[in-house]
Amino acid sequence: MTVWRGPDLRTFNGGTMASLRALFRSARTARPTPRPAHGPIPAEDEVLLDAPDDRLAPALVAAGQGAYGPAAALLAATRAAADWEARDRYVHRLALFARSRVEWLDDWHAAAPHDPDLLVLRAQLAVDHAWDSPARTEMLRAVNPVITAAARGDDRDPVPWRIALDHARGSNAGHRYFEELWEAAVRRAPHHYGCHVAALRYLATYWHGSHHECFDFADLAAQDAPADSLVQALPARAAFAYLTDGCGPEVPRTRLDAAADRAIALSARFPAADLWPAEVRNKLMYLLVRLERWEAARTQLHLIGPYVTSFPWDRLSDDPLGHFVRLRADLLAGTEPLPEAGSVPSPRSTGRPRTEHGGHVTADDH
Repeated sequence: MTVWRGPDLRTFNGGTMASLRALFRSARTARPTPRPAHGPIPAEDEVLLDAPDDRLAPALVAAGQGAYGPAAALLAATRAAADWEARDRYVHRLALFARSRVEWLDDWHAAAPHDPDLLVLRAQLAVDHAWDSPARTEMLRAVNPVITAAARGDDRDPVPWRIALDHARGSNAGHRYFEELWEAAVRRAPHHYGCHVAALRYLATYWHGSHHECFDFADLAAQDAPADSLVQALPARAAFAYLTDGCGPEVPRTRLDAAADRAIALSARFPAADLWPAEVRNKLMYLLVRLERWEAARTQLHLIGPYVTSFPWDRLSDDPLGHFVRLRADLLAGTEPLPEAGSVPSPRSTGRPRTEHGGHVTADDH
Protein backbone atom coordinates (compact mmCIF):
# COMPACT_ATOMS: atom_id res chain seq x y z
CA MET A 1 0.00 0.00 0.00
CA THR A 2 1.27 3.44 -0.87
CA VAL A 3 1.89 5.53 2.22
CA TRP A 4 -0.16 8.69 2.04
CA ARG A 5 1.05 11.77 3.86
CA GLY A 6 -1.95 13.52 5.33
CA PRO A 7 -2.14 16.69 7.43
CA ASP A 8 1.23 18.35 7.93
CA LEU A 9 1.45 17.44 11.61
CA ARG A 10 4.98 16.08 11.76
CA THR A 11 6.47 19.38 12.90
CA PHE A 12 4.37 19.15 16.05
CA ASN A 13 4.78 15.53 17.09
CA GLY A 14 8.32 15.77 18.53
CA GLY A 15 10.32 12.70 19.51
CA THR A 16 10.70 9.43 17.67
CA MET A 17 8.09 7.19 16.18
CA ALA A 18 6.66 4.54 18.49
CA SER A 19 4.89 1.25 17.92
CA LEU A 20 1.15 1.20 18.56
CA ARG A 21 1.86 -1.27 21.33
CA ALA A 22 4.63 0.76 22.95
CA LEU A 23 2.28 2.57 25.29
CA PHE A 24 3.53 4.80 28.07
CA ARG A 25 3.77 3.26 31.51
CA SER A 26 3.23 5.62 34.40
CA ALA A 27 3.19 5.34 38.17
CA ARG A 28 -0.24 5.68 39.68
CA THR A 29 -1.85 5.69 43.09
CA ALA A 30 -4.43 3.08 44.01
CA ARG A 31 -7.85 4.55 44.65
CA PRO A 32 -10.69 3.05 46.67
CA THR A 33 -13.46 1.48 44.66
CA PRO A 34 -16.91 2.87 45.51
CA ARG A 35 -19.83 0.48 45.68
CA PRO A 36 -22.61 1.97 43.57
CA ALA A 37 -26.12 1.48 44.90
CA HIS A 38 -28.39 -0.29 42.45
CA GLY A 39 -31.19 2.19 41.90
CA PRO A 40 -34.67 1.34 40.64
CA ILE A 41 -35.21 0.65 36.97
CA PRO A 42 -36.76 3.79 35.42
CA ALA A 43 -40.06 3.57 33.58
CA GLU A 44 -39.92 3.23 29.81
CA ASP A 45 -40.98 6.86 29.29
CA GLU A 46 -38.14 8.02 31.55
CA VAL A 47 -35.38 6.42 29.49
CA LEU A 48 -33.26 8.95 27.57
CA LEU A 49 -31.10 8.47 24.50
CA ASP A 50 -27.76 10.30 24.44
CA ALA A 51 -28.75 12.74 27.16
CA PRO A 52 -26.31 15.69 27.52
CA ASP A 53 -24.80 16.37 30.92
CA ASP A 54 -25.42 19.51 32.95
CA ARG A 55 -22.48 21.30 31.32
CA LEU A 56 -23.28 20.45 27.73
CA ALA A 57 -27.05 20.94 27.84
CA PRO A 58 -26.99 24.76 28.22
CA ALA A 59 -24.45 25.03 25.39
CA LEU A 60 -26.70 23.01 23.09
CA VAL A 61 -29.76 25.06 24.02
CA ALA A 62 -27.88 28.30 23.34
CA ALA A 63 -26.57 26.96 20.03
CA GLY A 64 -30.12 26.10 19.05
CA GLN A 65 -30.96 29.75 19.66
CA GLY A 66 -28.01 30.85 17.52
CA ALA A 67 -25.62 31.79 20.34
CA TYR A 68 -22.11 30.33 20.39
CA GLY A 69 -20.93 31.88 23.66
CA PRO A 70 -21.83 29.02 26.04
CA ALA A 71 -20.23 26.42 23.74
CA ALA A 72 -17.10 28.56 23.46
CA ALA A 73 -16.96 28.94 27.25
CA LEU A 74 -17.49 25.22 27.79
CA LEU A 75 -14.67 24.15 25.47
CA ALA A 76 -12.37 26.86 26.83
CA ALA A 77 -12.98 25.55 30.35
CA THR A 78 -12.09 21.98 29.38
CA ARG A 79 -8.89 23.20 27.74
CA ALA A 80 -7.92 25.34 30.74
CA ALA A 81 -8.47 22.38 33.08
CA ALA A 82 -6.80 19.90 30.68
CA ASP A 83 -10.03 17.89 30.93
CA TRP A 84 -9.37 16.13 27.67
CA GLU A 85 -11.87 13.29 28.00
CA ALA A 86 -14.77 15.69 28.57
CA ARG A 87 -13.45 17.98 25.84
CA ASP A 88 -13.44 15.14 23.34
CA ARG A 89 -17.03 14.23 24.20
CA TYR A 90 -18.23 17.80 23.94
CA VAL A 91 -16.48 18.30 20.60
CA HIS A 92 -18.24 15.21 19.24
CA ARG A 93 -21.66 16.33 20.44
CA LEU A 94 -21.32 19.96 19.38
CA ALA A 95 -20.07 18.94 15.93
CA LEU A 96 -23.01 16.57 15.56
CA PHE A 97 -25.38 19.41 16.45
CA ALA A 98 -23.65 21.78 14.03
CA ARG A 99 -24.27 19.42 11.13
CA SER A 100 -27.90 20.51 11.09
CA ARG A 101 -27.60 23.94 12.73
CA VAL A 102 -24.37 25.59 11.60
CA GLU A 103 -25.27 29.29 11.86
CA TRP A 104 -23.95 29.71 15.40
CA LEU A 105 -20.65 28.14 14.33
CA ASP A 106 -20.38 30.55 11.40
CA ASP A 107 -20.95 33.46 13.77
CA TRP A 108 -18.24 32.13 16.08
CA HIS A 109 -15.82 31.88 13.17
CA ALA A 110 -16.60 35.42 12.07
CA ALA A 111 -15.90 36.73 15.58
CA ALA A 112 -12.82 34.64 16.47
CA PRO A 113 -11.47 32.66 13.50
CA HIS A 114 -8.30 31.58 15.34
CA ASP A 115 -9.96 30.45 18.58
CA PRO A 116 -8.38 27.04 19.42
CA ASP A 117 -11.73 25.71 20.59
CA LEU A 118 -13.43 26.73 17.37
CA LEU A 119 -10.60 25.20 15.33
CA VAL A 120 -10.92 21.76 16.92
CA LEU A 121 -14.70 21.84 16.54
CA ARG A 122 -14.43 22.79 12.87
CA ALA A 123 -11.93 19.96 12.33
CA GLN A 124 -14.33 17.43 13.84
CA LEU A 125 -17.21 18.78 11.77
CA ALA A 126 -15.16 18.65 8.57
CA VAL A 127 -14.16 15.01 9.14
CA ASP A 128 -17.74 14.01 10.02
CA HIS A 129 -19.08 15.71 6.92
CA ALA A 130 -16.53 14.06 4.63
CA TRP A 131 -17.08 10.64 6.21
CA ASP A 132 -20.63 10.37 4.88
CA SER A 133 -19.63 11.13 1.29
CA PRO A 134 -19.19 8.43 -1.37
CA ALA A 135 -15.96 10.28 -2.17
CA ARG A 136 -14.81 9.98 1.43
CA THR A 137 -11.09 9.51 0.79
CA GLU A 138 -10.81 12.50 -1.51
CA MET A 139 -12.92 14.73 0.72
CA LEU A 140 -10.94 13.77 3.80
CA ARG A 141 -7.70 14.71 2.09
CA ALA A 142 -9.21 18.12 1.33
CA VAL A 143 -9.70 18.86 5.05
CA ASN A 144 -6.00 18.41 5.90
CA PRO A 145 -5.44 22.16 6.53
CA VAL A 146 -8.36 22.29 8.96
CA ILE A 147 -6.87 19.50 11.10
CA THR A 148 -3.41 21.04 10.97
CA ALA A 149 -4.84 24.36 12.16
CA ALA A 150 -6.56 22.61 15.06
CA ALA A 151 -3.31 20.88 16.08
CA ARG A 152 -1.60 24.28 16.15
CA GLY A 153 -4.33 25.78 18.31
CA ASP A 154 -3.06 24.38 21.62
CA ASP A 155 -0.06 22.08 21.61
CA ARG A 156 -1.22 20.33 24.81
CA ASP A 157 -4.55 19.24 23.36
CA PRO A 158 -4.77 15.57 22.26
CA VAL A 159 -8.22 15.97 20.68
CA PRO A 160 -6.94 17.27 17.31
CA TRP A 161 -4.65 14.25 17.22
CA ARG A 162 -7.56 11.92 17.87
CA ILE A 163 -9.33 13.62 14.96
CA ALA A 164 -6.17 13.14 12.88
CA LEU A 165 -6.12 9.44 13.78
CA ASP A 166 -9.72 9.02 12.63
CA HIS A 167 -8.90 11.03 9.52
CA ALA A 168 -5.94 8.77 8.73
CA ARG A 169 -8.11 5.67 9.03
CA GLY A 170 -10.73 7.07 6.68
CA SER A 171 -8.06 8.18 4.21
CA ASN A 172 -6.37 4.77 4.12
CA ALA A 173 -3.14 6.24 5.45
CA GLY A 174 -0.17 3.92 5.78
CA HIS A 175 0.83 2.24 9.03
CA ARG A 176 4.05 4.20 9.45
CA TYR A 177 2.34 7.57 9.17
CA PHE A 178 -0.38 6.45 11.58
CA GLU A 179 2.29 5.50 14.12
CA GLU A 180 3.71 9.03 13.93
CA LEU A 181 0.29 10.46 14.75
CA TRP A 182 -0.19 7.90 17.52
CA GLU A 183 3.10 8.78 19.20
CA ALA A 184 2.21 12.46 19.14
CA ALA A 185 -1.26 11.78 20.55
CA VAL A 186 -0.24 9.62 23.51
CA ARG A 187 2.68 11.91 24.34
CA ARG A 188 0.09 14.59 25.06
CA ALA A 189 -2.29 12.29 26.97
CA PRO A 190 -0.97 8.76 27.53
CA HIS A 191 -4.34 7.31 28.57
CA HIS A 192 -6.75 9.32 26.46
CA TYR A 193 -9.64 7.00 25.68
CA GLY A 194 -10.62 8.61 22.37
CA CYS A 195 -7.11 8.21 20.95
CA HIS A 196 -7.00 4.58 22.03
CA VAL A 197 -10.37 3.87 20.43
CA ALA A 198 -9.15 5.55 17.24
CA ALA A 199 -6.05 3.32 17.23
CA LEU A 200 -8.15 0.21 17.85
CA ARG A 201 -10.45 1.13 14.96
CA TYR A 202 -7.44 1.62 12.72
CA LEU A 203 -6.05 -1.80 13.59
CA ALA A 204 -9.44 -3.40 12.95
CA THR A 205 -9.76 -1.64 9.59
CA TYR A 206 -6.18 -1.81 8.30
CA TRP A 207 -5.87 -5.51 9.10
CA HIS A 208 -9.50 -6.57 8.85
CA GLY A 209 -10.18 -9.66 10.94
CA SER A 210 -7.05 -9.19 13.09
CA HIS A 211 -8.97 -9.61 16.32
CA HIS A 212 -6.14 -11.20 18.29
CA GLU A 213 -3.90 -8.21 17.51
CA CYS A 214 -6.70 -5.85 18.51
CA PHE A 215 -7.12 -7.67 21.82
CA ASP A 216 -3.36 -7.58 22.41
CA PHE A 217 -3.34 -3.83 21.91
CA ALA A 218 -6.44 -3.27 24.05
CA ASP A 219 -5.24 -5.52 26.88
CA LEU A 220 -1.84 -3.86 27.08
CA ALA A 221 -3.41 -0.40 27.06
CA ALA A 222 -5.78 -1.37 29.89
CA GLN A 223 -2.96 -2.91 31.93
CA ASP A 224 -1.01 0.35 31.70
CA ALA A 225 -3.94 2.65 32.47
CA PRO A 226 -5.17 3.77 35.90
CA ALA A 227 -7.97 1.69 37.38
CA ASP A 228 -10.56 4.44 36.88
CA SER A 229 -9.52 5.26 33.30
CA LEU A 230 -12.02 4.62 30.52
CA VAL A 231 -9.19 2.76 28.77
CA GLN A 232 -10.10 -0.13 31.09
CA ALA A 233 -13.10 -0.63 28.80
CA LEU A 234 -10.97 -0.91 25.64
CA PRO A 235 -10.84 -4.75 25.67
CA ALA A 236 -14.65 -4.77 25.84
CA ARG A 237 -14.64 -2.60 22.73
CA ALA A 238 -12.35 -5.13 21.04
CA ALA A 239 -14.78 -7.86 22.08
CA PHE A 240 -17.68 -5.93 20.56
CA ALA A 241 -15.79 -5.60 17.28
CA TYR A 242 -15.11 -9.34 17.26
CA LEU A 243 -18.69 -10.33 18.02
CA THR A 244 -20.13 -8.05 15.34
CA ASP A 245 -17.56 -8.65 12.61
CA GLY A 246 -18.10 -12.16 11.35
CA CYS A 247 -14.58 -12.81 10.06
CA GLY A 248 -11.13 -13.65 11.33
CA PRO A 249 -9.90 -16.39 13.68
CA GLU A 250 -11.89 -17.37 16.73
CA VAL A 251 -11.15 -15.57 20.00
CA PRO A 252 -11.27 -17.84 23.09
CA ARG A 253 -14.26 -17.42 25.39
CA THR A 254 -11.89 -16.81 28.30
CA ARG A 255 -10.58 -13.68 26.60
CA LEU A 256 -14.08 -12.35 26.01
CA ASP A 257 -14.99 -12.98 29.66
CA ALA A 258 -11.81 -11.26 30.82
CA ALA A 259 -12.68 -8.20 28.75
CA ALA A 260 -16.16 -8.15 30.27
CA ASP A 261 -14.79 -8.58 33.80
CA ARG A 262 -12.42 -5.65 33.37
CA ALA A 263 -15.28 -3.44 32.19
CA ILE A 264 -17.47 -4.64 35.08
CA ALA A 265 -14.75 -3.54 37.52
CA LEU A 266 -14.59 -0.14 35.86
CA SER A 267 -18.38 0.27 35.91
CA ALA A 268 -18.43 -0.52 39.62
CA ARG A 269 -16.19 2.47 40.33
CA PHE A 270 -18.92 4.93 39.34
CA PRO A 271 -22.30 5.67 40.93
CA ALA A 272 -25.45 4.16 39.49
CA ALA A 273 -27.28 6.24 36.86
CA ASP A 274 -24.14 8.25 36.13
CA LEU A 275 -23.87 9.82 32.69
CA TRP A 276 -20.07 9.64 32.52
CA PRO A 277 -19.76 5.81 32.14
CA ALA A 278 -23.11 5.40 30.35
CA GLU A 279 -21.63 4.33 27.01
CA VAL A 280 -19.24 1.90 28.72
CA ARG A 281 -22.18 0.34 30.57
CA ASN A 282 -24.39 0.10 27.47
CA LYS A 283 -21.62 -1.61 25.50
CA LEU A 284 -20.90 -3.88 28.47
CA MET A 285 -24.54 -4.91 28.75
CA TYR A 286 -24.53 -5.93 25.10
CA LEU A 287 -21.36 -7.96 25.64
CA LEU A 288 -22.78 -9.70 28.72
CA VAL A 289 -25.94 -10.66 26.85
CA ARG A 290 -23.89 -12.10 23.99
CA LEU A 291 -21.92 -14.09 26.59
CA GLU A 292 -25.20 -15.21 28.21
CA ARG A 293 -24.17 -13.76 31.56
CA TRP A 294 -27.72 -12.78 32.40
CA GLU A 295 -27.40 -11.69 36.03
CA ALA A 296 -24.38 -9.54 35.28
CA ALA A 297 -26.32 -7.96 32.40
CA ARG A 298 -29.23 -7.18 34.75
CA THR A 299 -26.81 -5.54 37.16
CA GLN A 300 -25.65 -3.23 34.40
CA LEU A 301 -29.28 -2.39 33.64
CA HIS A 302 -29.62 -1.03 37.17
CA LEU A 303 -26.37 0.90 36.84
CA ILE A 304 -27.35 2.34 33.45
CA GLY A 305 -30.55 3.76 34.90
CA PRO A 306 -32.22 6.09 32.37
CA TYR A 307 -29.09 6.76 30.29
CA VAL A 308 -29.12 4.85 27.01
CA THR A 309 -26.42 5.64 24.44
CA SER A 310 -26.66 5.21 20.68
CA PHE A 311 -23.52 3.07 20.69
CA PRO A 312 -23.75 0.08 20.52
CA TRP A 313 -27.48 -0.20 19.82
CA ASP A 314 -27.44 1.84 16.60
CA ARG A 315 -25.06 -0.78 15.18
CA LEU A 316 -27.82 -3.33 15.65
CA SER A 317 -31.01 -1.44 14.81
CA ASP A 318 -32.31 1.73 13.17
CA ASP A 319 -34.21 2.30 16.44
CA PRO A 320 -31.50 2.11 19.12
CA LEU A 321 -33.73 3.28 21.97
CA GLY A 322 -36.51 0.87 21.07
CA HIS A 323 -33.98 -1.94 20.69
CA PHE A 324 -32.61 -1.27 24.17
CA VAL A 325 -36.06 -1.05 25.73
CA ARG A 326 -37.13 -4.38 24.21
CA LEU A 327 -33.95 -6.06 25.35
CA ARG A 328 -34.39 -4.56 28.81
CA ALA A 329 -37.93 -5.92 29.02
CA ASP A 330 -36.69 -9.42 28.18
CA LEU A 331 -33.99 -9.27 30.83
CA LEU A 332 -36.29 -7.91 33.52
CA ALA A 333 -38.86 -10.60 32.73
CA GLY A 334 -36.20 -13.18 33.48
CA THR A 335 -36.15 -14.51 29.95
CA GLU A 336 -33.09 -15.05 27.82
CA PRO A 337 -33.13 -12.78 24.75
CA LEU A 338 -33.39 -14.73 21.52
CA PRO A 339 -31.62 -14.02 18.20
CA GLU A 340 -34.63 -12.38 16.58
CA ALA A 341 -35.81 -8.86 15.76
CA GLY A 342 -35.45 -6.64 18.79
CA SER A 343 -33.09 -8.96 20.62
CA VAL A 344 -29.35 -9.49 20.64
CA PRO A 345 -28.10 -12.85 19.32
CA SER A 346 -26.25 -15.17 21.65
CA PRO A 347 -22.68 -16.37 20.92
CA ARG A 348 -24.12 -19.63 19.56
CA SER A 349 -26.30 -17.83 17.04
CA THR A 350 -25.36 -18.11 13.40
CA GLY A 351 -26.60 -14.58 12.73
CA ARG A 352 -24.42 -11.53 13.23
CA PRO A 353 -25.68 -8.07 14.12
CA ARG A 354 -25.07 -5.27 11.67
CA THR A 355 -21.66 -3.69 11.63
CA GLU A 356 -20.14 -0.58 10.17
CA HIS A 357 -19.54 -2.54 6.97
CA GLY A 358 -23.22 -2.18 6.10
CA GLY A 359 -25.62 0.73 6.43
CA HIS A 360 -24.88 4.24 7.63
CA VAL A 361 -21.29 4.80 8.66
CA THR A 362 -19.92 7.61 10.80
CA ALA A 363 -16.43 8.55 11.87
CA ASP A 364 -17.26 7.12 15.29
CA ASP A 365 -18.07 3.65 14.01
CA HIS A 366 -16.11 0.66 15.15
